[in-house]
Amino acid sequence: MSSPSTPARGRPARLDRDRTVDTALELLDEVGLDALTMRRLADAMDVQAGALYRYFATKDDLLTAMAERMLAGLAATRTDGDWSERLAALGRAMRTALLARRDGARVYAGTHATGPHTLGFAEVVVGVLRSAGFGEEDAARALMAVAHFTIGHTLEEQAALRPPEGGGVADPERLRLAAEPGRYPQLAAVLPTLTSGDFAAHFDFGLSLLLQGLRVLDRAPTCGDGPEIYCRGD
Repeated sequence: MSSPSTPARGRPARLDRDRTVDTALELLDEVGLDALTMRRLADAMDVQAGALYRYFATKDDLLTAMAERMLAGLAATRTDGDWSERLAALGRAMRTALLARRDGARVYAGTHATGPHTLGFAEVVVGVLRSAGFGEEDAARALMAVAHFTIGHTLEEQAALRPPEGGGVADPERLRLAAEPGRYPQLAAVLPTLTSGDFAAHFDFGLSLLLQGLRVLDRAPTCGDGPEIYCRGD
């Protein structure tokens, strides 16, 4: 007799790696990261929990696979303009991908995916930077700066939009009441922006500051620093 997680001979397999990740992402949208457990995922797939461990030794392994899947298609993001405009478009695309899933930034943060979606996106970002004349070290650190800023911003954005039952909701009215003009006149003056829900504007402002900082770097490598394609002529 076959076990509940093992299909009878001749029947199509009910469990595979891709389907498991797809179901986990659907469940994430439904219940959120805190309620996403291996047992709950197994129930959603109508298998025993132990069956999932054929593909994912730990929940962290599953989250890494989910993070990788969330970046699918980012390497093909259409970008135009100079290097800074192209980099900005890639940063916005990453934010959009993380926002597309409930708690997407929380899932992605701390994972170290090495699949084709993650590496392909990183390859494009580094290529944009090196073709603009950034050296290898600066290009690597710029990649991390853009990725870390995007993840961090999206973490805060999704936390602010989290349903009340999730806890930790950012309530603009609480800040308005706490920032009394007589005690905090400077904060009171900027409250309309601090309590604004225009997260795209907040993101673009921070990203533009990051890009302006990158512009001050000396980006002219010597021809011995890397592949000829990234070498500036005289």
